[in-house]
Amino acid sequence: MRKIENVLIMILALMSQSVLAQNLPTRADTLRGSITPEREWWDLNYYHLSVEVFPESQSIKGKNLVRYRVEEPAEVLQIDLQEPLEITAVKQDGEELTFKREGAAHFISLKKQQEKGAINELEIFYEGKPKVAVRPPWDGGITWQKDANGNHFIANANQGIGSSIWWPTKDHPADEVDSMMISVTVPKDLMDVSNGRLIKEDDNGRTKTYHWFVANPINDYGVNISIGDYVHFGEEFEGEKGTLTMDYYVLRDNLEKAKAQFRDATRMMEAFEHWFGPYPFYEDGFKLIEVPYLGMEHQSAVTYGNGYQNGYLGRDLSGTGWGLKFDFIIIHEAGHEWFANNITYRDVADMWIHESFTNYSESLFLDYFYGKEAGQEYVRGTRMNIANQSPIIGIYGVNRRGSGDMYYKGGNLLNTLREVIADDEKWRNILRGLNEEFYHQTVYTRQVEEYIAQQAGMDLKAFFDQYLRESNLPVLEYYFTENNTLHFRWNGTVPAFDMPIDVLLGEEKVRLQPATEWQEMNVKKATDLEVDPDFYVSTLKMR
Repeated sequence: MRKIENVLIMILALMSQSVLAQNLPTRADTLRGSITPEREWWDLNYYHLSVEVFPESQSIKGKNLVRYRVEEPAEVLQIDLQEPLEITAVKQDGEELTFKREGAAHFISLKKQQEKGAINELEIFYEGKPKVAVRPPWDGGITWQKDANGNHFIANANQGIGSSIWWPTKDHPADEVDSMMISVTVPKDLMDVSNGRLIKEDDNGRTKTYHWFVANPINDYGVNISIGDYVHFGEEFEGEKGTLTMDYYVLRDNLEKAKAQFRDATRMMEAFEHWFGPYPFYEDGFKLIEVPYLGMEHQSAVTYGNGYQNGYLGRDLSGTGWGLKFDFIIIHEAGHEWFANNITYRDVADMWIHESFTNYSESLFLDYFYGKEAGQEYVRGTRMNIANQSPIIGIYGVNRRGSGDMYYKGGNLLNTLREVIADDEKWRNILRGLNEEFYHQTVYTRQVEEYIAQQAGMDLKAFFDQYLRESNLPVLEYYFTENNTLHFRWNGTVPAFDMPIDVLLGEEKVRLQPATEWQEMNVKKATDLEVDPDFYVSTLKMR
């Protein structure tokens, strides 16, 4: 019996080691997730991505022109492209260059002297069959489907796996390209819709090429192709920066449904310009594009696949009823235009900047149109989706995002912060100020934290450490003594956690200032304590 137990212990130990080994960052993780020496010395200026899509063979062939500014002299440059796609040639000034491949990373040996301040170009030629997305947008790649009429219906989604799954790029979020041309060639009976504005359309006989220009900086995972038998309609929105064009591309059979359902688009724009400031990409316009998967926040070209229904595929993620007042994909994915596309993380470990604020935007949409309590009920309702098992912040430098709690817990931490600040106009100005301060920038979490703290006039370090870097909720412990004294403290928190909190003592609303050491205060009557439900905390009555 003892031998069997020992064998079982050994097996369990080996299994644990295997799990740990699987979770340890690899060399490939570092090449993808860090600013390597071969990435650091050059700054992206412009891309011209030209790609032809072959639906029948589910393959692509193309070229990316990369224009960059030399920050420091160097001899080797890293470009990323994932298997099974292959780079067939790299040229600079017409001269072919050699390169070494290590997984997705390609290290290109440059012949031309890279002088500081110079603007240089590379041409990267590639082809092959890109990875097929099995469960987009969570499983990245290209989706190859057909619509109800048998027409090809194709799109990409690649936030997690990386844009290099289908085109050669500097696949790291810290360096956004300043502007971009996207030229996509498709069979003549299909249309491609990509980011930015359609500049021209070439009829090549058997194929057509659509040229889209993006005038603003764009994160590479936000670059998209959407190909189908599209019809177009649109409208104009009079916003904070003038007239904004809003264009919609949907499958031919869905035109009438889209005209009714997409009314949420201008409602979204009205609410989010109120809360977050002007739409960040007036020059590129705003588009909604039907695709064969749920949806994605592609910059100025938000993709949509929610079935022309309210909620999340018809469901209310909050369980309150409020989630059926809007089309989840239109509101959530378009909210990313401010938090993801305007303000972008410099490292995927800080993905909460994208997802927490955008999750929170859903409740702000309700707040704007239905009142504050509607938004509060919604955000409180989403707590049933929170696990509180691992931190929201991920691991830096290795392409490792944090917990999925960055969505619902992230929305609740922001809602809690609103209540801590206790000044709704100041809170709105903070949200708008973030989009002004970090306009078209990539940022780290600390920058966001410091800006909010400065504008709020509060020390919020312990608050953010608790909610972003710890998994457990702060616990408000309390008890009453016979002399009508309330004793209270925070427990299970980071050191120096001192978040104020609103409570009801009987019918009286009181703001407590707990710390990690016991505090006390006299009350009119020793009664029970009820925490304001808009603060996302745990409570424990000690006796």
